[in-house]
Amino acid sequence: MEFCLDLSPHRWARAQDPRAAVNWTLETIAAADRAGLHSVWLSEDPDGWDAIAVASAAAGRSERIHLGTGVTSALLRHPVQIAMAVATLDRLSGGRAFLGLGRGQPEFYAYGLGIPADAPLATMREAIALLRQWWQPPYRASLEGTRFRVRDWPLSIAPLQEHLPIYLAALGRQARQLAVRSADGILIADFASEHFLAQLLPALHADLAAAGRDPASFPVFLRANLVMTDDPEPVLEERKLPFALLCTLPGMAQQVIVPGFDVERLIVELRRLLRIDDLLRAGRPWHDIRRSVDPALVRQLVPTELVAQLCLIGPARDLRPRLARLAALGVTHVFLRALPEPDTEAYRAVVRALLTAPAERES
Repeated sequence: MEFCLDLSPHRWARAQDPRAAVNWTLETIAAADRAGLHSVWLSEDPDGWDAIAVASAAAGRSERIHLGTGVTSALLRHPVQIAMAVATLDRLSGGRAFLGLGRGQPEFYAYGLGIPADAPLATMREAIALLRQWWQPPYRASLEGTRFRVRDWPLSIAPLQEHLPIYLAALGRQARQLAVRSADGILIADFASEHFLAQLLPALHADLAAAGRDPASFPVFLRANLVMTDDPEPVLEERKLPFALLCTLPGMAQQVIVPGFDVERLIVELRRLLRIDDLLRAGRPWHDIRRSVDPALVRQLVPTELVAQLCLIGPARDLRPRLARLAALGVTHVFLRALPEPDTEAYRAVVRALLTAPAERES
């Protein structure tokens, strides 16, 4: 199992000193690079930063860590813009770019920005088809699709990698099947339970085998926001609000399967409390939705034990067996939450603690 760094624009949005926030981000990526983390995933929504621009800035401060989006959407960026930007990132990074692609939240685009957002799965399928053409010789693409119509359009800047990886955010069966046919791995959303993964991953591996692909060569990235701490309670309380914001969005609660908890009832109650449907139809972005929530009410509603089962938060002795079970299911990469300071040795210590079993005491 390898570990990845998960970064969002939240620190930039809250920063009183923008330059300090930028420096923290780039230094954090550099520290993760020196510590040997596999990749950094920069989330992107249409009210935050430009993830590919941030990754490009980090390319000059890092040497081996893979850099990419976590995720961007072909509803937000036309495939030709994605092709140019990621090929440029691959050049700047010496061949370390990847593309994390997902549908995003269609309501943001349709209601807030006036961007057609119907058939998001077809949009992703056509986008991948175009990107494969633009990133491989002769670097020309043609497609008569339902979303995109491209007529023998060339790109003069190609990636350094012969095969630039595309990882697809996939929870539902149709998205998973698209990943099996067209992607190089999948990204599983935050708050995915072991019970859900025990259902999804065997089905994924069966689909890969049926398609003639080797499941062992198909990475599974889990956006777990892992936090190693001997005092998990405050972190679990803090995670209740992101849980409520993410899992009340349409289609984003299917990974929350925890026996003993009435998750369906909880999500209905949270959707009513947060007025998610009204806010989405009004075209409100993440920024406004977060500001409209009373965190204290959310914390009262969401059981701490539920969050504890959905999140990798706690001391290393508790996290190691959970990671072992995830690896046995087929999870290959787990996301770490960024540490408070860009400290290379601290990142190395976390990885060592999570992967190294303590020595047994002599009798």
